[in-house]
Amino acid sequence: MAPIRIDVTSERGTYPVLVGAGLTASPTTTLGSIDLWGHALTTDRLIVSSPAVWKLHGTPWRGVAGKRGPVLIADGEKAKTLGTVSRLYEAFSANHLDRSATIIAIGGGVIGDVAGFAAATFLRGLRVIHVPTTLLAQVDSAIGGKTGVNLTSGKNLVGSFHSPAAVLCDPELLKSLPRREFRAGLYEIIKYGVIAAPDILDTLERDLSAIFDHRAAVLTPLIGKCCEIKARVVMSDEREAGPRRALNFGHTFGHALEAVTKYRRFRHGEAVGYGMLAAARLSVMRGLMTPDEEARLTRIIRSLGPIPVVSDLKSKVVLAAASHDKKVVGGKLHFVAADHLGKTVDIKDVSPEELKIVAKSIGLRT
Repeated sequence: MAPIRIDVTSERGTYPVLVGAGLTASPTTTLGSIDLWGHALTTDRLIVSSPAVWKLHGTPWRGVAGKRGPVLIADGEKAKTLGTVSRLYEAFSANHLDRSATIIAIGGGVIGDVAGFAAATFLRGLRVIHVPTTLLAQVDSAIGGKTGVNLTSGKNLVGSFHSPAAVLCDPELLKSLPRREFRAGLYEIIKYGVIAAPDILDTLERDLSAIFDHRAAVLTPLIGKCCEIKARVVMSDEREAGPRRALNFGHTFGHALEAVTKYRRFRHGEAVGYGMLAAARLSVMRGLMTPDEEARLTRIIRSLGPIPVVSDLKSKVVLAAASHDKKVVGGKLHFVAADHLGKTVDIKDVSPEELKIVAKSIGLRT
């Protein structure tokens, strides 16, 4: 089956997102077929990955960067820091990279975000190719050019918009994921069903077993559809001034939960799962979503499996963390709600009383 190709237009030019099983089995062939804004890919390349990912998936990539070995950094949200970025700067400098160089980021969302931010800021911008190895990264974080790192006070507070030169999504890479990591990406897929394509929810309800079995006939087009939605939204609003905020559905509470637990308790998708439950509750309170739609969304989220508990977390602590999120504009928290299933609305006047009710609804302590 030929790869699905989605062309994404950005400020820097148009880049391809390729989705196909076996796409990374022969990286040299795949990279040779990519047109980078009218220029062939130079041989000045450096791979950034993590030790675990490189052990699992590095063999086909050996030699792609010439004699340069990969730069391996820690994975996970705890490594998503300015300190890790500084390590990459030193590695880039030690390898004498110039502005014609291309960084190839192989890994999950954290690797993509950190390597992308380092590429965006070293020498005022190097090209980066993303090779996402998690479901969440394939359907979401690798597309759109948002890069960044966390501070102790909040998630993704330091970053930049830096569109990739290409994104290579190979569903075969997902077979090595632990079930929990795979589930984490499914929460982001649910998000796309809520904000743009309710038929995605139909697919999850009907074919969840096949999806967990990594059946290419179901999984590949599902990933492709999510990539198409992400590309469409990004092209309409590259710098998140308006329509792109729809992609933050579930992320207001999700990011806050990650921050207050110091990025140790939840996978990002799991936190977004709770965040979507919170957003759905607010949507019902505002008359935007019906109780039946909320019940359906809740049922789908719960069908994926257990999520770490939140009953020990105080709502006032989580709400305080939400007030430091980058979605606060002009001192007001922008909260993305669902306008039934398939559309969203940006709410700018959420009251403290509403937030307390929503916090209680997902099980936070009062």
